[in-house]
Amino acid sequence: MTRTPSRLVASVAAALLSVGVLAACAPTSDSEGSDGVGAVTEGELTIATGEPAYSPWVEDDDPTTGDGYESALAYAVADRLGYDRDDVVWVRATFDESIAPGPKTFDLNLQQFSITDQRARAVDFSSPYYETRQAVVTLPGSAAEGATSVADLTGLDIGAQSGTTSFTAAESVIDPDGGVQAYNSNDDAKAALESGQVDAIVLDVPTATYFVEGGIVLGQLAAVDGASDQLGIVLPLDSALTDEVTQAVDDLRDDGTLAELQQQWLADYDVSDLS
Repeated sequence: MTRTPSRLVASVAAALLSVGVLAACAPTSDSEGSDGVGAVTEGELTIATGEPAYSPWVEDDDPTTGDGYESALAYAVADRLGYDRDDVVWVRATFDESIAPGPKTFDLNLQQFSITDQRARAVDFSSPYYETRQAVVTLPGSAAEGATSVADLTGLDIGAQSGTTSFTAAESVIDPDGGVQAYNSNDDAKAALESGQVDAIVLDVPTATYFVEGGIVLGQLAAVDGASDQLGIVLPLDSALTDEVTQAVDDLRDDGTLAELQQQWLADYDVSDLS
């Protein structure tokens, strides 16, 4: 048997110790999130949605069931990527943190993110999986109840979630005299409407038709800059999965799956235009 020189043993041990220290100091995928090199957790697909998540996008605030348009779509995309249903892990993330620069705790995120150039500087988007417009919602007895046109709304108090295309549409199309009241979430905007702080709020059309209990959808606004909101799946900037996810969405559109899911979950959300 050949004896290994003691100096060599010491060198190897030192090298291994150095590797171990570096590995211990390096950020783990579980704690730091995806940094553009692949999945957050190897062998799993981590998908984020809002907290809470609402119908018709996610039914009963439980994305794991596959019920609701975005929940069903998420599992369809996961399948196209080669992930079994049991390999999908759901996490929650706020709207603002999801599209802010920096590391993410998810591989994919679905919570009605409109694709915009500004957001695309901080995150990646898949190709669009749905197009929608913005609608105005009020409650019986409010000053906005009888509004039939955008002109009827300009003198009223209008609210929307800040940083969203709903807020942009409220500013651009309604342009209320007092400015648009900004809220951190749709929940906060809804609470303001219910407490009488605002006369109406702006939401995307599918959300508008169910979000406010007993609410009245006055109609949908003209598309800002002549374009409907295109919703895309958000991924970390420069994610290795972006091309695959885009291809999956495109394939689901081409084979009719998106249309089937929209018919199943979104068919009842037809709203007339506000002139």
